[in-house]
Amino acid sequence: MDYQRLITIEPGKRGGKPCVRGLRITVTDVLEYLASGMTVEEILADFPDLTAEDVRACLAFAADRERRLWAVPPT
Repeated sequence: MDYQRLITIEPGKRGGKPCVRGLRITVTDVLEYLASGMTVEEILADFPDLTAEDVRACLAFAADRERRLWAVPPT
């Protein structure tokens, strides 16, 4: 998924944290809701500005970041 068009980083918004489409909802917010057991449908009901594609973009962003952060050098 090409999350780059959906995940934005603006220095003056939410402390420069990655947000969804310039909204004040951060990637971390969405990931924490999912981790707490909320379903995508529950998140979308609580935050009508979000779409299922936005939630998938948050997951793709986190997966990409994790992939780059945890590369173990060969021994």
